[in-house]
Amino acid sequence: MKLVLLTVGNTDSSELSTLIRKFEDRISRYVPFEMECIPDVKVPSGKDSHYVKAKEAAQLIKRILPQDLVWLLDEHGKLFDSRGFATHIQKGMNTGPKRLVCIIGGAYGFDDSLRKRANDTISLSKLTFNHQVVRLMTVEQLYRAYAILKGDPYHND
Repeated sequence: MKLVLLTVGNTDSSELSTLIRKFEDRISRYVPFEMECIPDVKVPSGKDSHYVKAKEAAQLIKRILPQDLVWLLDEHGKLFDSRGFATHIQKGMNTGPKRLVCIIGGAYGFDDSLRKRANDTISLSKLTFNHQVVRLMTVEQLYRAYAILKGDPYHND
């Protein structure tokens, strides 16, 4: 199975980018991994957050295949501890998709069209984080989950 992380907007911090790449490389030891960032949607005069969410969703949906398992990363999703998240990934892999696609939305969250397409919604925390920080948290937790599944010594209980 291939793991895909779709995000909105680029990371403008070189420090965060360096750390994100570090975990991307680590994840790739376990599973084919790809991260793709779509451009931020500019808000034209007279438009609101619904416009932005709809435009982002349209761009993201173009990158999703019909057979993909799609998880939205959203503060209102299911909460897991790290072992529970690893188990959730394993259960997802057991369903046989060719790709697990995790999506980090933009500043306004997700459009309903994307929520309807998603198979699950997962939260990394009840706290709200900048989407650039969430990228780092996500790749670290994905790496941690695969390390747990492989029995590698990264996670400590």
